[in-house]
Parts: sequence; C-alpha cells; structure tokens
Amino acid sequence: MAKNSMEVKDLDFYYGDFHALHNISLKMPANKVTSFIGPSGCGKSTFLRTLNRMNDLIEGTRVDGAVLIDGKNIYGEGIDIVDLRKRVGMVFQHPNPFPKSIYDNVAYGPRAHGLKDKEKLDQIVEESLKSAALWDEVKDKLDSSAMGISGGQKQRLCIARALAVNPEILLMDEPTSALDPIATAKIEDLIEDLKKDYTIVIVTHSMQQAARISDYTAFFYMGDLIEHGATEKIFEKPENQKTEDYITGRFG
Repeated sequence: MAKNSMEVKDLDFYYGDFHALHNISLKMPANKVTSFIGPSGCGKSTFLRTLNRMNDLIEGTRVDGAVLIDGKNIYGEGIDIVDLRKRVGMVFQHPNPFPKSIYDNVAYGPRAHGLKDKEKLDQIVEESLKSAALWDEVKDKLDSSAMGISGGQKQRLCIARALAVNPEILLMDEPTSALDPIATAKIEDLIEDLKKDYTIVIVTHSMQQAARISDYTAFFYMGDLIEHGATEKIFEKPENQKTEDYITGRFG
C-alpha cells in the first residue's frame, strides 16, 4: 500500500442502536483529493470522522470493520490516538481558531507535542502559514488575535494549524461552506497545491466543488456508499441510477 494512502474495509458504524453506516469499503489514494458527496444526513461527515476516530468522542458509538493507513488498522490494539490525530489532521466546516494570537494558534500543536525551541517554532509557524497561503497576509501581525481576521483567513489559519504538526492525511469537513466565493476559490487553489504533499479527503455539499477539485468522488446515500470512482466518470458516466438522479438534481 502506498505511503499515506487510506483504505476502509467493511466498515459499519452505530450511534447506539442506530446503524448509521452500512458495510463501507473505499480506497483513498495517496496525494489525491477524494471528495464525499450526497444529501444532508447521508453519513458522509460521520464517515469522515471515522477516519481519525473523532467519533470516539461521542458516547455510545461503535465501529466494526477496519480503517487502514499504510496497511495498519487504526481501530486495532495499541493505537495511540494522539499520534493518529497528528498523522490525520482535520479542518472543520466553521473556522474555529483559538482565542489566541495567530502565532500561538499555529504553534499550539507542536508545543502540545513537546516542542519548546523558539527558533524551530518560528520556522514551523512560517512554513505552515506559507503552506496555507496565508503568510504574506499575516506576517506583520503574528501577535494579533486570530479572532480579528476574515472568515477565509481564519479557515486558512485552521489549515495552517493542522499542517503545523506535519500530518500525512488531511480531512476537511465542508471547509468552504461558511465562506464567500472569493475565499472559497482561495481554499480550492490551496487544496490543489497541498495534495502534492498530503492525501486529502473532503466532504462537500457542492457538486461543482467536487467536480473542480477532486480526483476521486464517492456518493453516499442513507448510510450506504452508492458509487465511487474517478471524479470525471462519476459526474459524466455514473453507473448507478441514484448517483445520476442526485447529480442531475432529481433528488437530494
């Protein structure tokens, strides 16, 4: 299995007695963008959160099956959850910077993992902000509060914060849904750029976005993975009638 690739095998997920995801198997290739599409409530965000065990934080949830990163099951014994979430970063729908300075937001992760060297922290902060295409806009106000920048800048800051701990895989849950079209275009350009170094998995409610930025697309409906494949094929020649109906706007 290629480094930084992810594969899900026969995954079932339960909220208490509710069977939310049904026998999902899916490969997410390294250094590609895989997008999940489907109507609200179809399970795509729940599935995304199984990929770094964020659902563990919800009481009464259960997972059967395997999520493999480089061939190793993240639900196996002896998995260090802190290390897992370092390797598999996450960016949420609404930008959620900490009420700290821009610098402290980016330095937070490396510090939490024990890094104290100011010179190294400075370097990580600069490199992460550059990778998130934000450095030029904030380099003169690193000590200012992160709460004072625009929504689009906040989301790029959250991406910089995720990159600061040097992940291999980046999960994004509707990262542009709270942003205007200009900020959205910047994030989309950024995703295109980031896939050279990271494997990216994104949930999006926008089919146009999925078509623009992803290499592979997976269509979810009612907790089932209906169809997945190369994005062009899913949008132009879907094999399943439900996929075609969703993409052409007949339902959802």
